[in-house]
Amino acid sequence: MELGSVLEFLENKTILVTGATGFLAKIFVEKILRVQPNVKKLYLLLRAADAKSATVRFHNEIIGKDLFRVLKEKNGTHLNALISEKITLVPGDITREDLGVKDSNLREEMWNKLDVVINLAATTNFDERYDVALGLNTFGAKHVLNFSKKCAKLNVLVHVSTAYVWGEESGMLYESSFKMGDTLNGASGLDIDVERKVVEQELNELQAEGASEEAITLAMKDLGIKRAKIYGWPNTYVFTKAMGEMFIEHLKENMSVAIVRPTIITSTFKEPFPGWAEGVRTIDSLALGYGKGRLTCFLGDVKGIVDVIPADMVVNAIFVAVVAHAKQPSDVNNIYQVGSSLRNPLIYTDLQDYAYRYFTKKPWINKDGKPVKVGKITVFHNMASFYRYMTVRYILPLKGLELANAAFCKYFQSKYNDLNRKINFVMRLVELYRPYLFFGGIFDDKNTEKLRLVARDNGVETDIFYFDPKCIDWEDYLINIHIPGIVKYCFK
Repeated sequence: MELGSVLEFLENKTILVTGATGFLAKIFVEKILRVQPNVKKLYLLLRAADAKSATVRFHNEIIGKDLFRVLKEKNGTHLNALISEKITLVPGDITREDLGVKDSNLREEMWNKLDVVINLAATTNFDERYDVALGLNTFGAKHVLNFSKKCAKLNVLVHVSTAYVWGEESGMLYESSFKMGDTLNGASGLDIDVERKVVEQELNELQAEGASEEAITLAMKDLGIKRAKIYGWPNTYVFTKAMGEMFIEHLKENMSVAIVRPTIITSTFKEPFPGWAEGVRTIDSLALGYGKGRLTCFLGDVKGIVDVIPADMVVNAIFVAVVAHAKQPSDVNNIYQVGSSLRNPLIYTDLQDYAYRYFTKKPWINKDGKPVKVGKITVFHNMASFYRYMTVRYILPLKGLELANAAFCKYFQSKYNDLNRKINFVMRLVELYRPYLFFGGIFDDKNTEKLRLVARDNGVETDIFYFDPKCIDWEDYLINIHIPGIVKYCFK
């Protein structure tokens, strides 16, 4: 593995970033413009019908974000000139061949000029519609690879997946690849083309029945979970991401490809400033519910490990992987799991304690202007005890309120709605996150550690492109950076 200065490598390079409005993609784009403004060109693929729509999305969903404030302060009035010189917006859709780029001149231009492709386009919803997830996470990966193969001078393609392609596996989970047809439970018969036909048949039947859009969405969500569980994956997201990896491994041939598998991604650790976040991610759903007083009990292994990694560290790992694999044919060590469970584990109990301490000191102010008082959360260690508690404490009182409401002309409607909302919130979280609440896996990161060590010893600017989880003090990060960040950017 050869490495050198990342800044020197990026100079005068032409890079395509897919999924440009996504969380990691924005951090990636901001970092290049801030640390290496001499990059030649950034092509940003956005899902848009035309150039005008792409421009609106770029200004509203990318450059207009607070994430870019450091870049704006650094460049002042020159920022617009930098953007117009360095960035080309590409309206497209990775669910289609040639990434849905209609402009043939723009396609040819990219095929002739691209040095690097970073595939960050994905849907990360655990219960996404199966047709949507299959199009983006699975066939999208195939389309990005095929597009990259047409690039005359491409150095490397980096495909960003997720460490949770391992589903609910336990023990040490290695940086090994998925071959076509591999399953987690040993079931045979997984065929990606058959999966697409299953989706098409289901959609045709629903449309023939005159099903409403809402009914179709629900059916597609249910189908995704059902198909995932047949082959051993817990949800649609990780199932479709695993199949995307299968396409990459099967079709890459001698092309230089790296796959980066982050764990649960959290707010920025250091750059461009600590605590920037966007969207409500896995553990943030729990923090949001807890801080607003909607989560008083939950279940999980209190001694279990929550594998989280700050977003800027993931992006830095992507940059270093780009340099490491540029023009080097892919071999067995092209997968990088980027997480913390092996080298600096965060324990579930500590996470709860940090949230309690933060919200006790700085309570959330509700819509009535009153501080929400939080307490120690009741944690259950198995599903049976959790359901018993929910029935006695919430579901039976809800039934009582329902009867009282009917008898007293909906006098208790407000209380009923509030309790019903709390129950639905908790039960949905449990159903979505159950596989991770009792997760017993540790993500091996031997390849990633080797990348860190080689970077340290071979001229990589490790002060700029840092991604070692051992430097994180979880107490300080969560109480002083991450939780304040999600309160500021994600709480509504």
